[in-house]
Amino acid sequence: MANTKKKVRVITIDADKCNGCRSCEIMCSSYHSVPRYSSINPARSRIQVITDRLNNQWLPVFAGEYTAAECTGRNKYVIDGKVYGECDFCRAACPSRGLFKEPDSGLPLKCDMCLEEEKPVCVQWCLSDVLIFEEREVDSDDGPATSEMETGLKSLIDEHGLQRVIDTFARLSKKG
Repeated sequence: MANTKKKVRVITIDADKCNGCRSCEIMCSSYHSVPRYSSINPARSRIQVITDRLNNQWLPVFAGEYTAAECTGRNKYVIDGKVYGECDFCRAACPSRGLFKEPDSGLPLKCDMCLEEEKPVCVQWCLSDVLIFEEREVDSDDGPATSEMETGLKSLIDEHGLQRVIDTFARLSKKG
């Protein structure tokens, strides 16, 4: 397969600047509501600010790939005297925690970089310059990226089985 160029959107997080305002969560959840900007629910945000209020520490984390199984990483990290587990930095939606899952359906959420926008909405509304957006071209030889719908369907199949998903889809399509 020949190498092609693809645009990559990257958000760098400067956690030292984060003051915990959480405007990134609010605007992300609003942008992804249906219809767009109709509601605010930070539990539906594709970015979550992990907080340690007593020590005035804030860390924005973006939703990453869905994983069907819980990882085996149980390592601990000590940073500035505070102990963190690997799950504290993990971006995956996984079975062992509720982070980055749609609250009503349980389907995994993934940051889509607000592809319809010039810059992701969270970056546009970050007044402390914590979130730094960059777009660049890189060589690519891989196929098309997995869509949000494919990720959701894979999650449903993993949880309920292919036949049950097919049967449910067939039943629902007859109602419409």
